[in-house]
Amino acid sequence: MGKVLTEVRSSQRTLIPNAEDWEYYELPALRGIARKAKQEPTHRFRDLSRCLNETHLRHAFSKMNKKAASGVDNVTYQYYQNHFDENVDDLIVRLKRQNYKARLVKRKHIPKSPGKTRPLGLPVLEDKLLQTTTSDILNAIYEQDFHEFSYGYRPKRGSRQCADDLNAKLQFGGFGYVVEADIKGFFNHIDHDVLLDFMAQRIDDKRFLRLIAKWLKAGILEEDGQIHYPEEGTPQGGSISPILANIYLHHVIDDWFEHVVKPHCDGNAILCRYADDFVCAFQYARDAERFYRVLPKRLEKYNLQVAPEKTNLIRFSRFSPTLKNNFTFLSYEFHWRYDKAGKPRVFRRTSRKRLQSVKNALSDFIKMNRHKRTPVLLEKLTQKLRGHYNYFGVVGNNDDVYAVYFHVVGKLYKWLNRRSGRKSVTWARLKRVMAYRNFPKPVCKVIPRGRVCW
Repeated sequence: MGKVLTEVRSSQRTLIPNAEDWEYYELPALRGIARKAKQEPTHRFRDLSRCLNETHLRHAFSKMNKKAASGVDNVTYQYYQNHFDENVDDLIVRLKRQNYKARLVKRKHIPKSPGKTRPLGLPVLEDKLLQTTTSDILNAIYEQDFHEFSYGYRPKRGSRQCADDLNAKLQFGGFGYVVEADIKGFFNHIDHDVLLDFMAQRIDDKRFLRLIAKWLKAGILEEDGQIHYPEEGTPQGGSISPILANIYLHHVIDDWFEHVVKPHCDGNAILCRYADDFVCAFQYARDAERFYRVLPKRLEKYNLQVAPEKTNLIRFSRFSPTLKNNFTFLSYEFHWRYDKAGKPRVFRRTSRKRLQSVKNALSDFIKMNRHKRTPVLLEKLTQKLRGHYNYFGVVGNNDDVYAVYFHVVGKLYKWLNRRSGRKSVTWARLKRVMAYRNFPKPVCKVIPRGRVCW
C-alpha cells in the first residue's frame, strides 16, 4: 500500500512545475523570486512593484486571450496592441506616480444550471494586463507554498488529475469515511482585509498590496446599469481572482488541515481540494465526525459558510461496495464496486446531473446549428465529443460515455432529417458520412490482467 501511494505522489511531482526547475519560469526575475520563496519559506518580499515593468507587461500581454470580451471602455486586444508602446509607457508612469486607478468591472451573468447563473466580472483590458502581470509574480511566490493536494487554478494541474489522484488514494489508502464539502458563494464572500493580511505574511510592499486592494474594491457595473462597490469578494473573470482565491483557501483550509486537523486524528486523513470544492477522507469515524462538526466553525471565522446541500459525511469503504454509498466530486460520482475479478475497487462514473446537462447542451447545439453544412457540424461535434471522452473516459464509465455518443447520433439523425420537407438522411447514409469524417466513437482500453473496460 505504501509503495503505491509513493508512486502516486511521485507521478504528481512530474506533472507540476518542479520548484527546483527554474526554467519553468520564462523571465529571470520570476525565476529568482521562485528560488527565494522556496529556499526561505518565511521571507517577506520587498519592492515587488519594480517587477511591473515593460518586460513583464509585454510577456503578460502575449499570454492574454486575443478574443476576450472587452470591458466598460470597449478597448479590444487588437486596438491596444496597435498602440502598445505608448499605452504601456503611460501605464508605467501612472504606476510610479501612484495615479493608477482601477476601472469599473462589467458584470455578466452566464447560465450555470437550470434556473441559476454565474456572475462574471469583465475588467478593462489595461486592468486585465496589469492583473496578469501581478498574478505571475504571486504564482512565483505561492507555488512554493501551496500543498500537493491543492489542484485548482495552478500551472500544469487540472480537474482530471485531481480526480485521478483522489481515486488512487481512496483505493489504496485504507480510508472508511469521506466528508465532501463545498463553500457557499465563496468568490462573493472573501474578506478583503483578511486576504491582505494573509498576503502581508509573504509580501512587504505596501504599494504592491494597495494595487491589489484597488482591484478588490473596484466598482461593479451591473447589466441594468447600476454601480455598486463591493465590501467583500472578488469578481470571477479577473486574471488575478484565481490566485487570490487559492491564497485565501491555502490559509483557511489547507494549512489548517495539514498542521491542526491531521496531527489530532487518530488515523490517516487526506484532503483533496479543487478551488472551493474539496473532499476529506478519514480512516476512523470519530475523526470524520469531529472534522464535520468543526468545519463550519472554521469557515465562519473567515466569513465563509458551507453549502448544506453539498456538504455530507458518508461511509465510504471497500466493506460496503454499493452505489448508495457514493459522493460527487468534479462531476464524477465515486463509489465502491466489485470488479470482474470479484475484488472491491473504487470506480467513477459521470454524475447524473452532469450527464443530463451534457446531453441537453449537445441537443441544443445540434438543433441550433442544423442549418450548417454537415461537414462543419460534424467537425464542431467532434471537438466537443473528444473533450468529453478525454475527461470522462475512465475505468468503469463505459456506459455513460457511450450514452452520450448514442444520444448525439440520435439527435443528428432527427435534426438532419428536418432540414428539408422530406426524409433525406437514412441510417446507412449517416453512418457512411460519420465514418468518412472520422466522427469519434468511444474506444475501450485494455487494463492489466486481460480485463477490457474503460
